[in-house]
Amino acid sequence: MLGHQRYYSATASVARSLKSVFKGPQFRVSKTALDPKNLGMAESSQSSVAATTADLKGKAPRKGEARTPNAKKKDPAPRTGQQAVSTKLRGLPKDSPDVRISKTLSYLLRHGAEKEGLKLRTDGYIKVDDLLQNPKLKSQLLTLDQVKEIVKADAKQRYDLILETPEGQKLKLADTVAPVAGVEDTAATSSSTHPTGTWWIKANQGHSIKTVQLELQPIHSLADVPSGIVVHGTTRAAWKLIAQSGLSKMNRNHIHLAQDVTGKGVVSGMRNSSQVLIFINLTKALEAGLKFFLSDNGVVLTEGDERGFLDREFFDRVEDSKGTPITGWKESPSS
Repeated sequence: MLGHQRYYSATASVARSLKSVFKGPQFRVSKTALDPKNLGMAESSQSSVAATTADLKGKAPRKGEARTPNAKKKDPAPRTGQQAVSTKLRGLPKDSPDVRISKTLSYLLRHGAEKEGLKLRTDGYIKVDDLLQNPKLKSQLLTLDQVKEIVKADAKQRYDLILETPEGQKLKLADTVAPVAGVEDTAATSSSTHPTGTWWIKANQGHSIKTVQLELQPIHSLADVPSGIVVHGTTRAAWKLIAQSGLSKMNRNHIHLAQDVTGKGVVSGMRNSSQVLIFINLTKALEAGLKFFLSDNGVVLTEGDERGFLDREFFDRVEDSKGTPITGWKESPSS
């Protein structure tokens, strides 16, 4: 009698487990149905029932319980040293797919190439074929033609796309398609009109990768800056720190300066959201020995002093985005 009580207790536990899997009246299991006389099962078979229940639930059996061949197995953990490859694009969920692809492209070329296993030349160029195999861009089925469109459509001219031919020529994107009178510009056009070779792409500025040494145009005087203006745009929050310590290149290779202010169209080297405009006395900075350069897309760049700073003494004036002068910064103690 005692043995039957123990058995009913054990089988009742199994019944509850079965009920959680097979819900509904057609799967109801009664105490009578689990009587050994009716079920024809011995106490020794309980482990098999428990294992089957665990498999149906997708759970591992308890210690000492048998596992059936059909038991659900967990995915193997990554091997030691292996890292999961992310296909997530840069940008915000509210951004359009095109914007997120462009931000991802910018990230890879400026900051993430080495982390993502992309081979980067010292001049900043990466093979387009290698770039398209990156999981982030490959997941979007990005093609060479789409990359060309991104480069052509970028108002700030952030990228440089070139074709290196077997003969050693370096052709700009615009030079790779020479219009021929009476011939439609299609993929079927002859190879003389569409040269062959290897496509390479780089970001024109903004790198944090220290091995990149861009080919930049040195600035020797203010006359070398086409607009005659050198200005840095920032936010009010950032200005509070800049007003004390000056401009810093932070983790980038250069401090970025624009040749104009926002509100007059797209300006390379400055965000449209800039709230504070810091105008630089370029002549004074050059005389102090600081070096300045001009990027391919017209951004003025400087590494600053030995600390990576462009000190406040080289600020000419500071205004808000409406042109109202911001004062008091000259008197602020340096940090």
